[in-house]
Amino acid sequence: MQILIYTDNHIKGGDSANAEVESIVHAAVYRFADRITRIEMHLSDTNGPKHGAREKRCVMEARLSGLRPIAVADEAPTLLVAIERAADKLKKALEHSMGRQQESAALPRRGS
Repeated sequence: MQILIYTDNHIKGGDSANAEVESIVHAAVYRFADRITRIEMHLSDTNGPKHGAREKRCVMEARLSGLRPIAVADEAPTLLVAIERAADKLKKALEHSMGRQQESAALPRRGS
C-alpha cells in the first residue's frame, strides 16, 4: 500500500511529519492493506493565515483493487485532529464497502 501526501503552501511537512501521518493511516486501515493499492491525502489550510474553528482540512482517497475509489474528508482546528478523524472515516467507509462486497458475493445469482 502506497501513501501519497500532498499539501498546500500553508502546510509545512517533512519526513518526520509524513512518518507520523503514515502511521496514523496504517493503524486505521491495516485490515484492508492487501486490497488497497494507494491512499492519496490532500492536506490544506482552508483559512490561510486567519484562524478559525475549522481551519485545517484532510481529504483521503483510497484506491482499491477491483472497486471504485473511496474518498472521505474532515475539517478541524488542527491538522492532526483532521487527519485522525478522516482516517477513522476512511476505516468505516472501507468496512462498509467491503461488507457490501462480501454480502453481494454471498447472494445467489438469478437464473442459477
